Amino acid sequence: MKYMLLIYNNAAAIEAMTEEERNATFGEVDVIMKELTDSGELVGGEALADPSNTKTVRVRDGVPAATDGPYAESKEQLAGYLMVETETPERAVEIAARWPDARYWAMEVRPVMNTAGLEM
Repeated sequence: MKYMLLIYNNAAAIEAMTEEERNATFGEVDVIMKELTDSGELVGGEALADPSNTKTVRVRDGVPAATDGPYAESKEQLAGYLMVETETPERAVEIAARWPDARYWAMEVRPVMNTAGLEM
């Protein structure tokens, strides 16, 4: 089954890290990405642009309104995602738990439904 691993972090906190700390953190990511590529579990993933580039769209009474900024008032923002295909949900959680952002902020693991939506 495919799982979307949503990566949450805090850009200001990452910026406050020393270069050594950032390099070590991103080095961990590189190791995990290589393992997932080698095992065939990695389907894809991307980092997201800074939240300041976000537009939030809401439609109220049929009128669309787009505002600047992320949808939530929070220091933690959605920073990127991974799509993995694993045999069990436990394996997807295991991968998320190894991701450095899980130690500092959060990772969300969500099953991806097929077009029939029978998984849920």
